[in-house]
Amino acid sequence: MNMGKKILFLFIILFSIPLLAALFISKDYVVEREIIINKPSIEVFNFVKLLKNQELYSKWATMDTEMKRSYKGTDGTVGFIAAWDSLKDDVGMGEQEIIGIEEGSRIDTELRFIKPFESKDKSYIITKKIEPNTTKVIWGFNGRMNYPMNLMLVFMDFQSLIGNDFSEGLQNLKVLLEKK
Repeated sequence: MNMGKKILFLFIILFSIPLLAALFISKDYVVEREIIINKPSIEVFNFVKLLKNQELYSKWATMDTEMKRSYKGTDGTVGFIAAWDSLKDDVGMGEQEIIGIEEGSRIDTELRFIKPFESKDKSYIITKKIEPNTTKVIWGFNGRMNYPMNLMLVFMDFQSLIGNDFSEGLQNLKVLLEKK
């Protein structure tokens, strides 16, 4: 076998191994963080179900003060859409739509990222009454990376990347609501 064929054969093997490995790696991932807020659960829920309020506590909302925002529908109801458009790549362009509400306890949204990459993922916020004036808030994200991009899940720590942003947002929410 001449040298050119050996190099080609080696290249094919090295390229095939990650693609083969990606067949066995999960395509789905979940990131979730929680915090205890010293306010009644209905008060907390009524605040977090309004997507416009995320501008006051979400880390992503504060990453570009110049981003353009637009809204469609009635906030806090199924079908409401909050959209953003930023010139910063780490913020990008997309929209978030309320796709489900369990009144007093859970809001589900679909995140549609347009730039810098396209994807659709689900997010949720759950509120649970612990005591009359104590509420547990859980903020979660269900993501999916299709084959062969799911190989990146081995190398990227989404628990830290997204989870740290959720933790920061929840801490901001706690401070905001507890000072009211």
